[in-house]
Amino acid sequence: MNFRLGYVAMTLSLENCSPSGTVTYAVYSRLKDESARKIRLERVARQNLENTLRILKYNRALNIKVYRLTSKIIPLATHSELAGWDYCRQFERELRQLGDYIKENDFRISAHPDHFTILNPVKAEVLKASINDLDYHVKLFEAMGLEDYRYKLVLHVGGLYGDKYGSLERFKENYEKLPLRIKGRIIVENDDKCFTASDVLKLCREIGTPMVLDVHHHICANNGERLSELLPGIFDTWSGEPFPPKIHFSSPKSPKEFRSHADYIEYDGFMDFLHLAKKLGRDMDIMLEAKMKDKALLELSQRLNSEKGLVRLDNATFTI
Repeated sequence: MNFRLGYVAMTLSLENCSPSGTVTYAVYSRLKDESARKIRLERVARQNLENTLRILKYNRALNIKVYRLTSKIIPLATHSELAGWDYCRQFERELRQLGDYIKENDFRISAHPDHFTILNPVKAEVLKASINDLDYHVKLFEAMGLEDYRYKLVLHVGGLYGDKYGSLERFKENYEKLPLRIKGRIIVENDDKCFTASDVLKLCREIGTPMVLDVHHHICANNGERLSELLPGIFDTWSGEPFPPKIHFSSPKSPKEFRSHADYIEYDGFMDFLHLAKKLGRDMDIMLEAKMKDKALLELSQRLNSEKGLVRLDNATFTI
C-alpha cells in the first residue's frame, strides 16, 4: 500500500509567499476612483497567482504532489458589486500557466470552499450565494485548463436546522439540480458536530459521489461507529476515480480545544490510523490539516522515515 502526504494552501518555508492576499470590500470602496480600485484588486490577485506558482514549484522540488489551493486567489471575485468582473479573462495567462504546471507535474489539486458554502440551507439567498461560490471555484479550474473532474471541491453537508433527515434530503435535492460542471467536482466530508462519517457515507452512496473521511472530525462526532467498520465503504466510494481515496488528518490542539487543529501531527494517532488503513491494502492520499502546513508534513515525513515496516520513496510518498 502506498500513501502520499499533502498540505493546505500556505507554505511556511518561503518568504513573502502568501497566495491569499486580500482586499476587503470596505477598503476597496474607500479608494478614490474606479481606476485605483481596479489597480488594487489586480495587484493583489496577480501576486496571489504568482505566489501559488511559487508554492507549486517548491512542492515539485520536494515531490509533494497533493495540495489544496486557497479559495482566496481572486479577492472579491464573488462580491455582488463586482458581478461583471471577468477575472478569468483578465488573468488568463497566469491561470493557464498554473494549470499547465499542475498537469505537467501530475499534481492532485483540490479546493475547499469556506464553511458558509453549503447545499442544504433553508434560505434561498444562502443557496444562491453558495452556488455562486462553487461557480467561482469551477471557473478558476476551467481557466487553468483543469477540465477533468479529477480536480475536486470538498464540501460539508451544512447545518442541521433542527432536522437532520430534512437537511440531508435538501442537500440531495440541491445537489441534483447543479450543472454537471459543478456537480462532477463535489466530494463530501464529515464534520465535527452535525454530520458523522456514517451519515456522509450513506449520503455519498445515494448521490454517487466520493467521500472524504476526516479522521479528526470522526473522533469529535460519531455515534459509536468504528472506523474499521466504515473505512471499506468510504474507500469504495472512490471506485472509478483516477486518484485514490482522500483522507483529511489533523490532531487536536489541546484537550480543551479538541476540535481545533494542532500545529503538528500527533505521531501515535497517525500511526494508529495508518495501521488500520493498511488492512485494506489500498493506496490513499492524506491531506494534513496542521497549522504548521508544509513544516508539519516534513516533520512527520522525517519521523516516518525511521518507522520499521515503512519505506519512504520521497519526502511525501511512502509504502507500507
